[in-house]
Amino acid sequence: MEDNELTLEQHINELRKRLITVTVFFVINVIIGLFIAKPLIHYLQYSEHAKSLQLHAFNVTDPLKIFFQADFVIALVLTMPVIMYQLWAYVSPGLYAHEQKATLRYIPYVIVLFIVGVAFSYLILFPYIMKFMMEWSQDMNVEQTIGINEYFQFLFKITIPFGFVFQLPVIMHFVARIGLVTPMWMASVRKYAYFSLLVIAAIIAPPEVVSHLMITIPLCILYEISIWIARLGYRQYLRSERKRLTELGMEKESIDGMLKG
Repeated sequence: MEDNELTLEQHINELRKRLITVTVFFVINVIIGLFIAKPLIHYLQYSEHAKSLQLHAFNVTDPLKIFFQADFVIALVLTMPVIMYQLWAYVSPGLYAHEQKATLRYIPYVIVLFIVGVAFSYLILFPYIMKFMMEWSQDMNVEQTIGINEYFQFLFKITIPFGFVFQLPVIMHFVARIGLVTPMWMASVRKYAYFSLLVIAAIIAPPEVVSHLMITIPLCILYEISIWIARLGYRQYLRSERKRLTELGMEKESIDGMLKG
């Protein structure tokens, strides 16, 4: 932890500098995305999930709208490492040296888990939901006329949030690693966490029970995995605190009592 404390004005200037850096990289990635968006749209449009569908444009601007939505998503994903690093650089002066190293190591895991979450949703959940919806329409003798704008908005709504939801193990490991919460507390509030995940699933999923459960169940499993991962982080926290308090000259009994408390 650095000894010099910044004034409020210095904090604001530092934050402004970080935001400008993120904005510059985002604009650059938006330009890069202009060359990637069309191939990505074609890939998604003719993938296994959509090749049997005939997508329509109900408005003149729909194709352009989808193009820029894809461009924005690409830019956001490409900018995520910069966002995470700038966030770390902003808070790191308030951390001890070992905490700086520990938190910096989270950045690759955040990126990987975001990709895994999107891939899980796109490869497993999205095909099932599409198949279920198509079969339901056939059973009701309803011919689906799908707009390209509606299709891609539905696709992004199902997949992108999962990239962020899959950050749960990293977040829970981090808060346990710094001693903010304990895995025992996380387990004790499990029912409230499940209710929150039900609400999140209701926001992501279509208004239909089976699809809702298809999203809720993986989220609940992810929460249980996160508790297990948080235990690892909490053990690291206890070891670090025990070492720090020992270096301060505290007795072993006092340390044990403090950490148990």
